[in-house]
Amino acid sequence: MATAQKSFETILLDQSWVSPQDLEKARQRRKPGQEIADVLVDMGALEPQRLARALAQEYQLPFLAQIDEHVIQGELIAKVPINYAKKNRLLPVRVDGEELTVAIADPANYEALDDLHVLFGKTIQPVVVPAEVIAQAINRAYDQVTTTSAEDLMIDLEEERLDLVASELASEPRDLLEADDAAPIIKLVNGLLSQAVKDRASDIHIEVFEEELVVRFRVDGMLYDVLSPAKRFHPAITSRIKVMSGLNIAEKRLPQDGRIRVRIAGRDIDIRVSVIPTAFGERIVLRLLDRAQALVDVNLDRLGFSGDNLRKIDRLIRQSHGIILATGPTGSGKTTTLYACLSRINSPEKNIITIEDPIEYQLHGIGQMQVSPKIELTFANGLRSILRQDPDVIMVGEIRDSETAEIAIQAALTGHLVFSTLHTNDSFGALTRLVDMGIEPFLVSSSVMAVLAQRLVRVLCTDCREPFLPSPAELNRIGLSSAACSGPIYRAKGCRACRNTGYRGRSAVHELMIVDDEVRELLMKKADASSIRRACTGKGMKVLRQDGADRIVSGQTTIEELLRVTQEDIL
Repeated sequence: MATAQKSFETILLDQSWVSPQDLEKARQRRKPGQEIADVLVDMGALEPQRLARALAQEYQLPFLAQIDEHVIQGELIAKVPINYAKKNRLLPVRVDGEELTVAIADPANYEALDDLHVLFGKTIQPVVVPAEVIAQAINRAYDQVTTTSAEDLMIDLEEERLDLVASELASEPRDLLEADDAAPIIKLVNGLLSQAVKDRASDIHIEVFEEELVVRFRVDGMLYDVLSPAKRFHPAITSRIKVMSGLNIAEKRLPQDGRIRVRIAGRDIDIRVSVIPTAFGERIVLRLLDRAQALVDVNLDRLGFSGDNLRKIDRLIRQSHGIILATGPTGSGKTTTLYACLSRINSPEKNIITIEDPIEYQLHGIGQMQVSPKIELTFANGLRSILRQDPDVIMVGEIRDSETAEIAIQAALTGHLVFSTLHTNDSFGALTRLVDMGIEPFLVSSSVMAVLAQRLVRVLCTDCREPFLPSPAELNRIGLSSAACSGPIYRAKGCRACRNTGYRGRSAVHELMIVDDEVRELLMKKADASSIRRACTGKGMKVLRQDGADRIVSGQTTIEELLRVTQEDIL
């Protein structure tokens, strides 16, 4: 084992990583038994990366800023419990002959290094790595190696009696990867959740039929069968999920809604649970939301807007008053887009309040109200209350009736910026839909600034996409000509990285209609959506299919995928 050659504090001062003043403050604040390094990090005077570098110099050991996941040998970490690895902030990486390389945050932890020497019978070569890097690597490595697939967990289930499940559910692990419960039903549910997160699933469907039980994942908007447990396990699985989400186990006749918050591979996952009674038993749908990924998703620059549309949206959301509507079917990303707009303009100078059903993302600095019909807190009633809170910006989750629409329009006309959604197939139908609700055309034309319609298309897997030559008829269906395709057009193939689907992730295609004087004039004449569409496209506005065609030319998606999500345009 290497010995210290130069004091830790001297290294920090020599490298100018901390000032003498901060070092003196740390000495004064240090409690008995506390390391000076921990005090400096807690004070914010020393960055974790520099701490690791200083320790590597002090003990004359190699330093790594990152751990390459591809070099980690799975058979090594399978021998070290995840709780032990996290507690000691270490990770066995690889064996070279008789030498075992171990990433460790604290090279002075001789006891843990000796444990590994005894366990593996190898000479230990410590490598100093920042603590947070080791924590992330532990989560990723154990997620890949130790998480049993749902199919494998079914073997345990077939050998167990599952008469009483609730008695085994007293405590939950901090992280599902750390769960070591002996009960197979707990392992199965935890395994399903872990596998769903690994597969990037947005929903888990547990569906019971007359003769079978089916579990399906929704990945990138498409449902895939995962496994079919024996139907006799359905009551136990249902009870386990109800206990986790705080629902009534005994109630099997009424729909129930609940929430679960779990930690999987170091990621905080919010799960919205819906249970409904069907003819053959209760059907369960779990909606998964990765809270860390949600913060990325609500970035307006990452939602797939073309440069022109992004500039227009950025200008619109900075107006002082008016209504901006997002339209599209359920699951087309409307709420995420509105969240991104709110996040872009969120500042201490603005009072932003939302009323939603349900609240999907928690946005820092924004007041969010949950609709609750049981106590008559509807969109309309909640919106009235919001207007008494001196708001600058309001978001209404959905305009479902004329009462909500009237209040939203009055709010826009009295100096508030209002965001909301409508269920229409395109942007042009949103205006006529409001008129159909009984709103006077002059109120709609004077309050609505813009309507954004969108759809989500699956993005091609860059590892396996392949170029091909589409026929003129295929290009014509999406409004392209052979001359317009300067680069290659790609199609989906399928590989291990994308679960043989050919796609990984989704992006939005948009059409943005600005309500200008010509549109207002048509609206006052009670023109139909087709007339408004002709007027807007005649001035160069791109509709959904045209925006999607640009994505095809840039190699992001396929002709088949665009036709699938914009099929209503060809009617």
